[in-house]
Amino acid sequence: MRIATWNVNSLKARLEKVAWWVERTNPDVLLLQETKCTDEGAPRDALEKLGYELAHHGSGGRNGVAIASRTPLAEIETNFGEPLRKSAPGEAGDDEPLGEARMIAAVAGGVRVVSLYAPNGRTVGSPFYTAKLAWYDRLARWLAATRRPDEALVLGGDFNVAPGDADVWDARACHGGTHVSPEERSAFARLGAWGLVDAYRARNPDVRRYTWWDYRAGNFQKNMGMRIDHLLVSAPIAGRAVAVEIDREARKGRPIPSDHAPLTLDLDAPGKPFDAGWAGAEERIAARTKPRGGP
Repeated sequence: MRIATWNVNSLKARLEKVAWWVERTNPDVLLLQETKCTDEGAPRDALEKLGYELAHHGSGGRNGVAIASRTPLAEIETNFGEPLRKSAPGEAGDDEPLGEARMIAAVAGGVRVVSLYAPNGRTVGSPFYTAKLAWYDRLARWLAATRRPDEALVLGGDFNVAPGDADVWDARACHGGTHVSPEERSAFARLGAWGLVDAYRARNPDVRRYTWWDYRAGNFQKNMGMRIDHLLVSAPIAGRAVAVEIDREARKGRPIPSDHAPLTLDLDAPGKPFDAGWAGAEERIAARTKPRGGP
């Protein structure tokens, strides 16, 4: 079973890219974030043609989460089981942590999968940052109240947190900003304390590879990125994991890609082989950044 997560940065705009990637990697379950669709406007027919049932939670704007599955979905839950709240008049939306569509869960193939899109936080100390921490607190309380660490559980998505300094291109350059603040990292670590395992870091303890690169200033080519997309899994799922990979190739080429790369998790047996493109890229990056006159 292959489970993947991908912040597509507009599902309709990336449909051609999604179709290409599905053919390339053949995931059984695909967790999607930042779909930017309403439930009525989600491209269900297009996903059905690719072989997937789609469960979608979105209200338009810069939010929206979904689960696409090759097997039937059951026990669908959105927004931690609560209706979406309303933001204060005139506010941008992400000031209210439960006011945007950022969580959907379902059972697929005997595994409870959860697609998550954490608030960005914008600026440390801002109302949006406070809302981000409140959203993380709500996620932790939902886990404690409704889930068990010994069940088959996968939380995947754009968490908008780089858990450690190895998860950013330059810890000193990022210091003082969002995604790396002690409070955000503590909120993320709380999920691990509950019983979840960072599937990628568990199998790749030393690599410095990322899932997000800003579109600007050639940051992707320079590998100035962050690992902020994660698959957090319960112990039973961690014991079934045979491979975890970030597909760097999906961040390249045309049609215009998302600024995030998809992350795959294979359970029990390897899925369809694909070259994620890291070996060649890291050689090129090392050659470009090698000091002149060095050995």
